[in-house]
Amino acid sequence: MTNLLTIESIHTFIGQFHILEGVSLTVPQGSITALLGRNGAGKTTTLRSIIGLNAPRTGQILFDGAAIQGRPAYEIATLGIGYVPEHRAIFRDLTVEENLKIAERHKGDLDRKVDLIFELFPDLKRFYRMDGGKLSGGQQQMLAIARALVSDNRLLLIDEPSEGLAPLIVEQIIAVLRQLSEQLTVLLVEQNFRMAAQLADHYYILDDGHSVHSGPMADLVEDHALIARYLGTG
Repeated sequence: MTNLLTIESIHTFIGQFHILEGVSLTVPQGSITALLGRNGAGKTTTLRSIIGLNAPRTGQILFDGAAIQGRPAYEIATLGIGYVPEHRAIFRDLTVEENLKIAERHKGDLDRKVDLIFELFPDLKRFYRMDGGKLSGGQQQMLAIARALVSDNRLLLIDEPSEGLAPLIVEQIIAVLRQLSEQLTVLLVEQNFRMAAQLADHYYILDDGHSVHSGPMADLVEDHALIARYLGTG
């Protein structure tokens, strides 16, 4: 299986703090790969390093075989990488339509994708003219994911999509991500291990800025000692 994304021993600093200390991972094309670990392990910083918001000081990031580390975030995004940040980061004073419209890279992107978005997220069709700040938390998460679908992305970086959501909404998000994985490659950061286990084909565990374990998700589900040691649950 071809790797769409390869990270080779990246070291990322935020100010004086050395957050990632040699993180390496691969994301096979057409898969969902889960990035797991306790709070503060470096998961979000890994996604931000990929998209160029926290550029690594050393190491290499390859997207479809080409090095992208050190390039500005807007250039990396145009290569076909979508980013769904933690806490959603929608524009609360803009309507759903306007939130989606500003994600266009080319004129007409939204028109080409709006039917798919409405199929995946019927609530967004109902509230298309409503301000983002008036949506529920689950609807805002749907909008954040939909925004990453407006342009033709091949890889989605999704950070904590289940955070703060009711179990019923989490199940809806799981169904959507499973459907999207038939067309896109996903690197998923998720604290909810049950959700990650349902979705991911492969996993990586980060601990204190290091890659410490990886493999098929089916193997991790059976390894209760490993789960308890690094994820605090079992």
